Amino acid sequence: MLPSALVTILAAAVTYDAAAAFTFIPSHVVSNRETTALYGTRVGIFFGTSTGSTQEAADLIAAEFGDDVASSPIEIDEIQGSVAAEFAKYDALVVGTPTWNTGADTERSGTGWDEIYYSEMESLNIEGKKVAVFGLGDSVSYSENYADASGELHDVFESLGCKMFGYISTDGYLHEESKAIRGDKFCGLLLDAVNQEELTEERVKNWVAALISEGFLAGEVAENREPAASVQSSNPVPQIETEVSVVDPVSVPEEAFIGHYNALSDKTWWSNGRQSFVTSGPPEMQSTLVKTNTRLSP
Repeated sequence: MLPSALVTILAAAVTYDAAAAFTFIPSHVVSNRETTALYGTRVGIFFGTSTGSTQEAADLIAAEFGDDVASSPIEIDEIQGSVAAEFAKYDALVVGTPTWNTGADTERSGTGWDEIYYSEMESLNIEGKKVAVFGLGDSVSYSENYADASGELHDVFESLGCKMFGYISTDGYLHEESKAIRGDKFCGLLLDAVNQEELTEERVKNWVAALISEGFLAGEVAENREPAASVQSSNPVPQIETEVSVVDPVSVPEEAFIGHYNALSDKTWWSNGRQSFVTSGPPEMQSTLVKTNTRLSP
């Protein structure tokens, strides 16, 4: 039998069993889709396209999130006139565009986005909604205007009060200038299917992982949303016995821990990379700390 050990949040995905406390599943046997399903958040993926390349990128992003978390990609042309209703279906949005009207001050995408930016979208009430932007461009032939339309897409949503996610480093790209840079970073995931197609899948994978780590899927679940499914794995894992005890808050340096709140179970899991513990309710409402001790049974 293995000795008693603390199982950290960073090394485990957690499901809650109301009758038997917590079950820990090692993260290496849990897929990205299964892990994100814990949050119960649905992501709507919307895109504009002229040649189909942006749709291909949207498909990769949807697959990386998993179909129990993200919608099938939806072309923006198909929802004109019902944008508010479509956006309202999702807790978070991933939106994408190509760039065709290079150098233009506005309406740079050459897609259906241009037709709703300054008309239908101006009346949207989506303040606080989480949004992440992706875009495509040619960083060599149009090196001074690389993926400019992504910047406009970002700014329109930001102006509506959305919480913007997914900023990335400009390192490794071939461009000279871009209107999609905010500060020293791109305002979202930028892809170049012409000159750096071999990097697309890796960039998508890293970006989705970064969104999840930033809390893109965290938060309260929308009303009338089906509960998230429990994490399951086809790989065998050790049975785990769990004991939960209330401990003196002073004994754990609270500032050293990062809290991860799950609205489904109304629990917050805290970790500092070496130890973890569980408390009831959201982080800002804690009055006691509950430390979870686990031991693995063979």
